[in-house]
Amino acid sequence: VQLQASGGGLAQAGGSLRLSCAASEPTFSDYAVGWFRQAPGKERDFVSFITWSGETRAYADSVKGRFTISRDNAKNTVFLQMNSLQPGDTAVYFCAATRYHVGDYTSLGSYDYWGQGTLVTVSS
Repeated sequence: VQLQASGGGLAQAGGSLRLSCAASEPTFSDYAVGWFRQAPGKERDFVSFITWSGETRAYADSVKGRFTISRDNAKNTVFLQMNSLQPGDTAVYFCAATRYHVGDYTSLGSYDYWGQGTLVTVSS
């Protein structure tokens, strides 16, 4: 499975961006997807998660209420709508996927496939 993350860019504090994670796999609807981010000099951290059906969604406390994850299985794409952006959201954002049951969706090791990342820069 190849994942292509896109939609990053430069935004002002308080602004919005929508990230997309497009998959090459036609059965992408079978996959759970997570978003992670990595700021310069820091570890890659969990941001959000969605199950294959979209029924279960989860967020890191730092983005809860500001970010929304969703998916369009007909388009093999998962989205991350980011509102009320803050300078602390500046990072490279990665999407990841797995076809198997996810025990700990916040763990990097729970995912089998990763996209290349898209850079989000939020200016104050």
